[in-house]
Amino acid sequence: MKGLFARVLARRLNGMLSYCLLASCLWAVALPAHSASKTLLLLGDSLSAEYGLPRGTGWASLLVQQLRDDKFDATLVNASISGETTAGGKARLPALLAQHKPAILILELGGNDGLRGLSLAATRANLRDMVALASKSGARTLLVGMQVPPNYGPDYSRRFAAMYAEVGKEKGVKLVPFLLAGLDDTERWFQPDRIHPNRDAQSTLLRNVWPTLKPMLKAER
Repeated sequence: MKGLFARVLARRLNGMLSYCLLASCLWAVALPAHSASKTLLLLGDSLSAEYGLPRGTGWASLLVQQLRDDKFDATLVNASISGETTAGGKARLPALLAQHKPAILILELGGNDGLRGLSLAATRANLRDMVALASKSGARTLLVGMQVPPNYGPDYSRRFAAMYAEVGKEKGVKLVPFLLAGLDDTERWFQPDRIHPNRDAQSTLLRNVWPTLKPMLKAER
């Protein structure tokens, strides 16, 4: 009798153990199905760093609210610095990628290169290199284009604007052609320096970016 009881107990214990092991395996398989929050890294200049604006009113802050409204499980890290150039962004990017491990890099740089009349070849190379760095880290890039005022000469202005489309096509990344599109009334939409958009213009900047960024976020789900 004792032997029979021991055999029955052993079978039950083995069954329970097998069930526990199976449950553990199913739990381990199920874990990856729950997607973790995605990080967006914004690397830009004063246009993204809320220069001359009250804190929390720039287009990047509006983007955070847009992510919430559209129920995207994503966090925005705004690493923009006023006065930043493509060379400065390229120098800072490796550490930012290593720290934040973003799913998407929003690259809004080049405007200060243009305003300083820097070499287009150097700016183009820096943009290419930053896209490559992001890709190597596993991040997709949204390239945000800029333009320079016409007083820099029609040839330079044309080649500067075209540079973003060229880099986007060459590297196979999504492109916002011009961050400031639609801000044609300088008095209405710009701060007194006539360079930086005012608070009222920030929603237009977001509208220029969101239609291209949103499908990228959906693809990350």
